[in-house]
Amino acid sequence: MKQKTKIIISVIALLVLGTAASIQASRGRTSGVEVRTEEIELRDLVEVVTASGNIRALRTVDVSSEVSAKVSELLVDEGEDVLRGQIMLRLEPDQYRAAVARTEASLAQARAGQTQQEANLLQAERDLNRLLALRARDTVLVSGLQVDDARTRVDVAVATLTSSQHGVSQWQASVDEAMEQLSKTIFRAPMDGKVTRLNVEEGQTVIIGTMNNAGSLVLTISDLSVIEVVVQVDETDVPAISIGDSASIRIDAFGDREFTGHVTEIGNSAINPPSRQAAGQQAAIDFEVVLTLELNDAVLRPDLSATADIVTESRAKALGVPIIALTVREEEPDTSAADYSEDDELDDIEGVFVVSDGTVTFTAVEVGIAGQEYFEILSGISVGDTVVAGPYQRIRQLRNGDAVRSTDEPVIN
Repeated sequence: MKQKTKIIISVIALLVLGTAASIQASRGRTSGVEVRTEEIELRDLVEVVTASGNIRALRTVDVSSEVSAKVSELLVDEGEDVLRGQIMLRLEPDQYRAAVARTEASLAQARAGQTQQEANLLQAERDLNRLLALRARDTVLVSGLQVDDARTRVDVAVATLTSSQHGVSQWQASVDEAMEQLSKTIFRAPMDGKVTRLNVEEGQTVIIGTMNNAGSLVLTISDLSVIEVVVQVDETDVPAISIGDSASIRIDAFGDREFTGHVTEIGNSAINPPSRQAAGQQAAIDFEVVLTLELNDAVLRPDLSATADIVTESRAKALGVPIIALTVREEEPDTSAADYSEDDELDDIEGVFVVSDGTVTFTAVEVGIAGQEYFEILSGISVGDTVVAGPYQRIRQLRNGDAVRSTDEPVIN
């Protein structure tokens, strides 16, 4: 009986010990900070600069009026394609035709005056030559004074003829100017393109620009065979962009459709430089970057809103770590160093928390380019390492040696 009792006690003790071990193991599995983890692997990374702007044609010509008159005939509509030299509209030419007629009449009068002066000069030269011939035969009959007077009349006739010639040239210039003004009442297309803006109607009066008045902008012609996207890029991103960088472009009017292009121009000065900003006001410093769209079948219009993702760097098969996993910790002081001082300023170190056997270790890393979701890691960790990948608030609170447990479910901060 005693022997049987001892056996029962032993079995109960074993059961108690087993239960205790099971509880302890269960506690070990459920203890620690709940985090998300991710295994490090090789990835294709792309670094981009995102900027917004608008579409414009490669070449745009604003056609303004150089004369003031009423629109008598409008031959194009907005959105219509035109060819170089094509007549687009006419202004009433009456006053300019009258100016041409007036100056042509004055020119004819000046030419008649020139002809008269040429005849006067010819007559004065004949008189001088006759007096010289007579004086050569008889010095008494023709005095030297008479000869001198004849020479003076020739000089006067030459000067008068020269003045008449200048008058003819002046009136010829006036005729040319009046003809030029008359020709400006007809508007011809300066290039092949599309009328993207039409600001006048038949019967409307257009005016010329002055110092205080910009004048009438009649219409705009755009060459839509080549489309550009003009975006504003923050000053911190401009150094990363180079001519020829490729870009993925989204145009608001075309939903999720993506267009491709490349960088063709980078502004050398800020769009709104500090010198033009009001005193005490510090606005963002942006630079203009121009991208040229690749050929496509979309019907694009100037001024459409667009967003561009400019690819500045790319890496194939790079070591990638989630962006959220990267954190900063203060450098541990080397208290054993001879020059150690408690007043020394410590640097911040970028790194990740590597998970091993349920605990984390902060490991410093060297970061390369930044992709959309992952950083390139140049050194510090290897393929196959497991790092804490969220949530952000718990990564901030982690310390070396903290116990963690991984979960595939979303973790609430």
